[in-house]
Amino acid sequence: MKFSRRFQRLDGATERFRGKGSSLGRLLGLLLAAYLVICLLVGWYWSQEPDLDELNILPVGNTDHLTTGSHTARTLQALVTTLLDKPGGFISNDVAPPGIWLDNMPSWEFGVLVQVRDMSRAMRRDMARSQSQSTEDAALAKAEPLFHFDHNSWALPASESEYRSGLKLLEDYITRLESGNASFYARADNLAGWIGDASTRMGSLSQRLSASVARAPLTEGGRERKQTPWLQIDNVFYEARGSAWAMVHLLRAIEKDYADVLNNKNAMVSLRQIIRELEATQEPIWSPVILNGGGFGILANHSLVMANYLSRANAGLIDLRRLLEQG
Repeated sequence: MKFSRRFQRLDGATERFRGKGSSLGRLLGLLLAAYLVICLLVGWYWSQEPDLDELNILPVGNTDHLTTGSHTARTLQALVTTLLDKPGGFISNDVAPPGIWLDNMPSWEFGVLVQVRDMSRAMRRDMARSQSQSTEDAALAKAEPLFHFDHNSWALPASESEYRSGLKLLEDYITRLESGNASFYARADNLAGWIGDASTRMGSLSQRLSASVARAPLTEGGRERKQTPWLQIDNVFYEARGSAWAMVHLLRAIEKDYADVLNNKNAMVSLRQIIRELEATQEPIWSPVILNGGGFGILANHSLVMANYLSRANAGLIDLRRLLEQG
């Protein structure tokens, strides 16, 4: 009898332990489910792209025309600020959820970053110098390599810290420019150099987007064009979308800073047409995924639609550069 009662007590303790273990398992399951839902919602919020009209380059309370060069420099400043301070901050180097699970926004960020790098190089190399043998601006000379820092570095140092250091140097240049202690030369040859870089970027993105289709014709060298891997199609699409978003803002700034040059070259209409083509790339995406339909099939091919707009913008950039280089 004593053994039986002891066995019953032991069996009851086991059942209570099992009950507590089952309750703990259910609690952990609920917590995990709640965590995943929160990550999903936060990831969706962080993946929202800035609108074209959200970039304000004018100082608070200032609605006057800025100094020549201020529109371009301030737009570059606003692009970097947007990368760092948008919802979720800079996501490309995240090593924790939900940022590490996202790939569309990091691709978008890289597209914007490439345009930032190209413009910072053009400003350092050409726009802030009177001629090829002139001394470059000290702040821009330090800022440009900082913007070229690895965008995937999360520590020692983090990408954000390097970009913020470059941003401070850019702010120093803007302050001196607007106080008359720095220079910006709005010449046709300076603008043509940057337009050439932008055209190269647009052409490359257009080719990568077009390579989403299954057929891969031979190139002039006799080699097959490399097809964009299926899992990379959405990344290329969002990189192009981010690059086009940044280009729209930079071209709007160019339209103001280089107004006299563009009017003298009868190139203002061409510039505005390029801006319209790139603005069309920012239309809302109603599909939950980037589709890769072929030809005239049932499903759309978002990559080819984007490639069409970029190709037309690239053709406009080529014509614009030709106008600028003519005497």
